[in-house]
Amino acid sequence: MEQTAINTTVQMMGAGAATAVHDLSLWSLFLQADIVVKTVMLLLLAASIWCWSIIFEKTMRVRRLRRDIDQFEETFWSGGSLEDLYDRVGANPPDPMAAVFAAGMKEWRHAVDHGLTATGSMRVGLQQRIDRVMGVTLAREMGLVERGMTVLASVGSTAPFVGLFGTVWGIMNSFTSIAASENTSLAVVAPGIAEALFATALGLFAAIPASAFYNKFGNDMARIADRLENFSGEFSAILSRYLEERG
Repeated sequence: MEQTAINTTVQMMGAGAATAVHDLSLWSLFLQADIVVKTVMLLLLAASIWCWSIIFEKTMRVRRLRRDIDQFEETFWSGGSLEDLYDRVGANPPDPMAAVFAAGMKEWRHAVDHGLTATGSMRVGLQQRIDRVMGVTLAREMGLVERGMTVLASVGSTAPFVGLFGTVWGIMNSFTSIAASENTSLAVVAPGIAEALFATALGLFAAIPASAFYNKFGNDMARIADRLENFSGEFSAILSRYLEERG
């Protein structure tokens, strides 16, 4: 009777141990990992959260920029006075295209107010200054629009390797534990391998969206930059025509 009770207790303990060994939930895999693998997992999780915050911010920003640029272009080409338009948007341009316009108009108004359009050489110098200030403004505005893209590029390119490092480290620990226990059964091997592969999965979870949205936003911003450059060239031509008419 006593032997039967002992056997029953041993069987219950074995069942409990098997249950613990076979608990392969994500939270259990994280808790079972050593400090190095845990650090890798936390870094990748933080990188993923950071990337998704940039993705949501960039999605809303690109959508808003397109809307604002469309509205400004419609107003600019409506045939109204450029001076009146500058008075409305010059102090606080709401979008990059308005900022490029305000920079060119500011230089134009300064030259006209100070009589710097009297001679041909002055007009040539003014045209060059207008083109230069609009180019500088365009570059500055695009720099603001592209903020955060470096993070997406970095995470997209490095996160898989960081996850692979966690995987290699976890597999090394698993092999060390197997050698120490002298037990190669699946119940002993599986948790360590699953824990190691979890780090790679987190690396891919961070890298795939970062790379995909980096390419998407890169294309979106290239189109915005093209629109700004085209507008800058057209506006420069308009001001050049005004200079010729004044001459």
